[in-house]
Amino acid sequence: MKQPEISSYPVQELQVSYKQKFKPSDRPKITTSADCFRVLLSLWNLGTIGFIESFKILLLNRANRVIGVYEVSTGGICGTVVDPRVIFAVAVKSCATSIILAHNHPSGNLTPSEADLQLTSKIRQGGLLLDIMVLDHLILSEDGYYSFANEGLM
Repeated sequence: MKQPEISSYPVQELQVSYKQKFKPSDRPKITTSADCFRVLLSLWNLGTIGFIESFKILLLNRANRVIGVYEVSTGGICGTVVDPRVIFAVAVKSCATSIILAHNHPSGNLTPSEADLQLTSKIRQGGLLLDIMVLDHLILSEDGYYSFANEGLM
């Protein structure tokens, strides 16, 4: 039986690139949940924070300086779907050593739901396998935030 040529298969070649716009020392440093909240609020669409739920991650380097922010998903009024594989694909590609999870509650209620607690636990476990620390999970509203780390849930 004749073997097909490898070149006859239509397979895409992937390339990973990283373009740095700012020096690490110019990026915000996250030392507290309040630092994180200020950075996230400056990047959030304030016109929809009380209307549509979104989930984002802050990607950090070894010195806890922000590499970037990535919007994982945007959903509806009551929730959004979060795929941990997407989170870790972005974290690995950006060479992040830690991440901070964040989502908003359009209702303004900052209390984490059972689904929030389960998702945080699942993502933390994945991070342990990849040596990417999940430092915190913030729930945001226009008026404030809830930090899982501040409440001893991390």
